[in-house]
Amino acid sequence: MTKIIGLTGGIGSGKTTVAKYLIAKGIPVFISDDEAKKTLTIPEVKDKLKSIFDDKIFNGDVIDKVALAKLVFNDATKLSILNHIIHPLVKQNFNIWKKNNSNAPIIVKESAILFETDSYKDCDFIITITAPVQERIQRVVVRDSISKEAVIERMDKQWTDEMKCQKSDFFVENINIDETLKKIDEILKKITI
Repeated sequence: MTKIIGLTGGIGSGKTTVAKYLIAKGIPVFISDDEAKKTLTIPEVKDKLKSIFDDKIFNGDVIDKVALAKLVFNDATKLSILNHIIHPLVKQNFNIWKKNNSNAPIIVKESAILFETDSYKDCDFIITITAPVQERIQRVVVRDSISKEAVIERMDKQWTDEMKCQKSDFFVENINIDETLKKIDEILKKITI
């Protein structure tokens, strides 16, 4: 039977780097954020978002992800509304993807908000990737070309590393990527025994 590993971590922790490493090893990985972005191209989703958020988040017929992020990360109610539209679709896509990968011994569901969306309940094991807060902020400022304040706003909307680690089977502090990937390999051996 296929084992499902949940892979999570706060913004800038390095979970995407770990996910790419797992993909390179031939392990199927479902990237929840990529799936969420795909849902923003569905006509029904666009219509629903237009009726709720007006044209402010559109650039022509395309949702402006930067404008949408700015809008929802400054307003918990709007973020909740967006999540209630997007996450059921992501879950539905995950279930289809899981069925399509049922021959793999392990599959990975990567999500920054694995706990916040209750997606952790789908998983047999959970790995949380952590990193020092200042390092995470710096990584995201460089990666996304946004302000330190904008990163902190997003971090404030997610569970803390401590909260995630308490509910996880494994956690890895990602300061040195080579060490991190070594630890991931050790965890995979434990899981697949």
